Amino acid sequence: MAQFEVGDIVRALHEVRDEWRDSQRRSREPGAREFPSRDALAQIVESLKGALFPMRLGPPDLRHESEDFYVGHTLDAALQALLVQARLELNFNARLAPRPASEIDAAATEAVRQFANALPGLRRLLDSDVLAAYQGDPAARSVDEVLLCYPGVLAMIHHRLAHRLYELGLPLLARIVAELAHAQTGIDVHPGATIDAGFFMDHGTGVVIGETAVIGKRVRLYQAVTLGAKRFPTDAEGNLQKGLPRHPVVEDDVVIYAGATILGRVTLGKGAVIGGNVWITDDVKPGASVTQASLQNNSAPKAGSV
Repeated sequence: MAQFEVGDIVRALHEVRDEWRDSQRRSREPGAREFPSRDALAQIVESLKGALFPMRLGPPDLRHESEDFYVGHTLDAALQALLVQARLELNFNARLAPRPASEIDAAATEAVRQFANALPGLRRLLDSDVLAAYQGDPAARSVDEVLLCYPGVLAMIHHRLAHRLYELGLPLLARIVAELAHAQTGIDVHPGATIDAGFFMDHGTGVVIGETAVIGKRVRLYQAVTLGAKRFPTDAEGNLQKGLPRHPVVEDDVVIYAGATILGRVTLGKGAVIGGNVWITDDVKPGASVTQASLQNNSAPKAGSV
């Protein structure tokens, strides 16, 4: 059997970790875990999906007469586990802005309580997303198929949960929840994005929606659509300025076809239709139709011009 110098590798990895911790001004003191766990959050989200849709995303042997018991038991366990992760995030943040442990615990508990109270409203929003997918796709045979099979709906379940965590001051937990869906679906929705009811991503692979995007009701978009930033402002020292509105506003009833790229804080007016593979950096009027041909015609030189 081959022998490996595991001890030497362990010592070398220890040195690398210490170098990193020193460069990031982290403590070398032994102690408990500092960061939220991606694996723990994956289990929490699976439990929350079961609690939201017990007869479709819950356990295969669940019966209707046991539905409420299952939801209650599952929800209590998921929220207790979420509270542990919330405390970890808030404790980690307290390195830069120290707070008493009792205050951190109270803040984490209140955030999870508000998150729990938001779940019925999130279920209603998700029902509107499922219905939008069913009504918007002629290949869909039932709302159950949509919920069980459509990657865009899976991404929206994660986003609705992540966005509420983001609003409650838990952006790292929110980002992990969002990235779990990104890894599974190829759909990248930042948890900060505000998305109203009845949202449908058809196919969805390659969709990117930035942090400050605002999306209205009954919006439909297709694969490889980007709602991104045009530029990244910096401060006097050259550091990126965080949190500024830099992504598009998409009003109600807009349709965006595959491969379209919309950049910057532009507004797509209500009912606009954006054709495939177009590049937009200016506002689009309500009800307008933008295609590659229309953009080429608008940019063509007028008669007599040089």
